Amino acid sequence: MKAALGSLITVVLLAGGLVFNPGGAARSDDGDSSGEIKLERLSWSKFQERLRENQKIKYTLVDAWSTTCGPCKENFPHVLEMHKKYSGKGLQVVSLSLDDPDDDAAIKEAKKFLKSKKSTITNVLLDEGAGGGFEKLNINAIPAVFVYGPDGKEVKRFTMDDTKNQFTYEEVEKAIVALLDAKS
Repeated sequence: MKAALGSLITVVLLAGGLVFNPGGAARSDDGDSSGEIKLERLSWSKFQERLRENQKIKYTLVDAWSTTCGPCKENFPHVLEMHKKYSGKGLQVVSLSLDDPDDDAAIKEAKKFLKSKKSTITNVLLDEGAGGGFEKLNINAIPAVFVYGPDGKEVKRFTMDDTKNQFTYEEVEKAIVALLDAKS
């Protein structure tokens, strides 16, 4: 079951308009200036390094998704909207796909989805095998959203693991606003 769920997650990181790029350095803008949609493969350790890379960001929001997760795809526009609203205030958005990195059809579908949403934010494919993202993030279901500080440490998480306590993206946005306002 976890292998099937592994094909369901992507993580989006929001923080200060700063974007991961393949060279490792963060740059300050609203995404890829060429408008090209990219899906960069990163191992969990490289992904964690990127979270700690730029100490100038206030927070990074990570939204876990996959192409086989209907609610993930349905809520993806909320993630892009939070990037537009808060990137100038210290929030970075990075989508992290938990699609199976060994499944060429899934990767093609992920790229097609990102292109259809015009997702020029940083889009990362977690390269940890089918289900590996669930294990690394310590979750059982997606969508899931994580907020990290500039030190790369998790500040807040929103998961679907507790069936009695499901989150909404409106709640995520309220938490982001509160965090950003507290750090101003």
